Amino acid sequence: MQPRFIGSEIYRGSRYSGKHPLSVPRVCTTMDLCRALGWFAPGQYVEAPMATVAQAARFHDPAYLAALRQAEQHQDVPDDHRTRFRLGADSNPIYPEMFTRPMIGAGATLLAAALTRAGGTVFAPGGGMHHGRADRAAGFCYLNDAVLGILAWLDAGIAPVVYLDIDAHHGDGVQDAFHDDPRVLTISIHEAGRWPRTGASHDRAGGAARNFPVPAGFNDTEMRHLMRHAVLPLIDAWRPAAIFLQCGADGLEEDPLARLALSNNAHCAVAGALMGRAPRLLVTGGGGYHPFAVARCWAAVWATLNGLDIPPVLPEPAQSVLRGLSYARAAGRSPPGHWVTTLRDAPREGMVRPEIAALAASALEMAG
Repeated sequence: MQPRFIGSEIYRGSRYSGKHPLSVPRVCTTMDLCRALGWFAPGQYVEAPMATVAQAARFHDPAYLAALRQAEQHQDVPDDHRTRFRLGADSNPIYPEMFTRPMIGAGATLLAAALTRAGGTVFAPGGGMHHGRADRAAGFCYLNDAVLGILAWLDAGIAPVVYLDIDAHHGDGVQDAFHDDPRVLTISIHEAGRWPRTGASHDRAGGAARNFPVPAGFNDTEMRHLMRHAVLPLIDAWRPAAIFLQCGADGLEEDPLARLALSNNAHCAVAGALMGRAPRLLVTGGGGYHPFAVARCWAAVWATLNGLDIPPVLPEPAQSVLRGLSYARAAGRSPPGHWVTTLRDAPREGMVRPEIAALAASALEMAG
């Protein structure tokens, strides 16, 4: 079965308000790049449905869902809702599609879980909102589609599940949702000390979690070391029926909200290494706040999942998509030529620092 790509046109017109980091175009640019490259065979692209309230309530508090819908309708929240549900607070802004957009993101991940029930691979780049809590918004995330997708697998009798999160920020919402659940192993590779400042290496979440808080400057070589010497052995020992990869792109060197130094080759290598390790693979997006870097990364990940060759120089239609981007930060005002003409970054290799080797060794030691 060919991999499926679940997207939505809502991302073309919907933006978080003002100068919010998520006001940049990401999913729609990824979609446009893949189309321009001819990477959607007939039937591969699927438009995401909107999750129902009943589906979202499998994890989320119905009172919170009602408050989120009301906030979209009125474009305002009462003080008690702001305090209780963190809507319009903590960088979770009020914006026109604040209920509809996350419900479509959740619908994409739920559809991906359904499409992989019998096996296969699905990429839903609008998903991966891993900080969302059952009863409140957190970390730009209004719903937690990853939790909903994993629950859909579990409800269908698909277990055990491995959740691997390579976002620069710890996947706290997913880890906490499955705390003490022996059916789900959560693995998170994230920048040490970065918000939400959770996910210490000794944090086992009741035994079903492994955390790799990595230092600033984490490079492709170090990611490869962690994968080869810790993450993949853990996954193979778990023998999962399904793998969920949260493929956040804020670990890329260009990202303004983190201090890691990965190239998009690392993300492609992680996705490629997971293929064939379980009958089901669901890949989502996540963080990533530099539109050139994110779109190039996620398009390259889609190519990896399909075994497609990435051209060394992009054809003109794909270059036109990237030339159409604008980015107000200094790093994007005068984009270097390779941001427009290529998808693959130059590799960002380096030494494997002692703290990375120690993380890998301690994770396997804790696993017995």
